[in-house]
Amino acid sequence: IDYLKGQDFVNGRFGVVGFCMGGGLVLQTAANSSDVNAAVPFYGSPLSASTAAQVSAPVLSFLGSRDGISASDYETMHAALTDAGVPNKFQLYDGAQHAFFNDTRTSYDEAAAMDAWQQTLGWFETYLGS
Repeated sequence: IDYLKGQDFVNGRFGVVGFCMGGGLVLQTAANSSDVNAAVPFYGSPLSASTAAQVSAPVLSFLGSRDGISASDYETMHAALTDAGVPNKFQLYDGAQHAFFNDTRTSYDEAAAMDAWQQTLGWFETYLGS
């Protein structure tokens, strides 16, 4: 983020998106940097409620119901975001597996991936502008 802040082509608003481990890193970055203006983790490790309370950026999370990551842990995280006044949404895709967005894997779920990407673009448009 520090590098991007010095670039002429950057409007000063930063969105982060990540998948799997990268999704968890998105959440950690949002919890530890006030420079993040929108965060979109795909099936990453959710934050604890106490860490989620440190987030100020709007968070849109995606998870499949057949992922090994607990949906209830995501619900707890999102409840903490709501309690902290942070705009957030948790989208759980029924029947989708871990890595449902990765079209090179058997877990790919085209409908979930397409919907999630459209929501991601909308989230960034809403919170980052153009």
